Amino acid sequence: MRNKWIEPGKTIGILGGGQLGRMMALSAREMGYRVAVLDPTPDSPCGQVADEQIIGKYDDLAAAEKLAEICDVLTYEFENIDSETAKWLEENMYLPQGSNLLSITQDRIHEKKAIKSFNIPVVRYRALETASELQQAREALGLPAVLKTTRGGYDGKGQRIIRSNNELPAAWSEMEGSGPFILEAWVPFEHEISVIVTRSVNGEMTTFPVAENIHVKNALHQSIVPARISPDVEKQAIEIATQLAESFDLIGTLAVEMFVDDDERIYVNELAPRPHNSGHYSINSCETSQFEQHIRAICGWPLGKTTLLKPSIMVNILGEHVDGVIENLENLPENHLHMYGKKEARTGRKMGHITFLTDDLEKTLEAIDESSIWKQEEETEDTEETIGGTEE
Repeated sequence: MRNKWIEPGKTIGILGGGQLGRMMALSAREMGYRVAVLDPTPDSPCGQVADEQIIGKYDDLAAAEKLAEICDVLTYEFENIDSETAKWLEENMYLPQGSNLLSITQDRIHEKKAIKSFNIPVVRYRALETASELQQAREALGLPAVLKTTRGGYDGKGQRIIRSNNELPAAWSEMEGSGPFILEAWVPFEHEISVIVTRSVNGEMTTFPVAENIHVKNALHQSIVPARISPDVEKQAIEIATQLAESFDLIGTLAVEMFVDDDERIYVNELAPRPHNSGHYSINSCETSQFEQHIRAICGWPLGKTTLLKPSIMVNILGEHVDGVIENLENLPENHLHMYGKKEARTGRKMGHITFLTDDLEKTLEAIDESSIWKQEEETEDTEETIGGTEE
């Protein structure tokens, strides 16, 4: 174990200075580590709590080399890091997670092919690059369907729902030039869930409790834990997450997002090879948070217990919610507020999250729904309840 152990006092480098990096850094500092971050934005959320921030783009090899000089171990906070930079860092310093899974999850086609290769069902899809191929994919999959870029999209960006043949020209006009693409079939689902799995450099593995996720406008709105699913679905979801972790030879953290249909069949939607928005609840409601667990995994510590101490509901705070949350904290159920240190509160931008610990999930959900802060989200939620298809 000791040859893989990064002792407290050493420096952890983080590629990416957003809120995930910030929460990683806070956990790392509690454990006695120093933190350096590489991000193009001065005074980034992670940079505010790090010992040092290197200002540079993710494909800036000189900046990456500077980070490598001052770090003992390296990790990343989101998967759209330049893969060539990650490969150089893997070859020239200690990046336990490696660059292979990073590269796979940067491309939706590669990701789906990899998942299917392990005999795990995914959403039915077709790859395409031209307008004529879009028409062929539409004929194969039917409508509605979702047109997505294969790279770079998140939180609803880089995708367009197509509900009828009449919308095909407008969808192509809007998306043309940002391909290649993937067209995903569309089927109803009963639940959207996620499992966070962590595997250490020593091979130890844990999973966090299954989260039930509510999305609005393709962005995460709420995570409810424990998920309101059957024990059998819970068991299957955890088995899928651990199978993927083992198959990818995972080091660090992997978030596995899944659909559950009305026959309790599970289909993997997307993967994220790092801590995830749907795991934020763990900071307050689990024995070990996903961020501490990630630091433990890459630094060679024994993994912590992931026991759920109390049921919880995590709600994202977007730019349009900030004033309402701050002004109405005393009127909300007992909560834990987390703000990310971002200066500009733009509409749709994740500014923070709030976690409610509760003995009565339904009663607390009702109280949240009655709040004017997220009223619009609750009213539009029904429009986002079907997506995807199934690929055996």
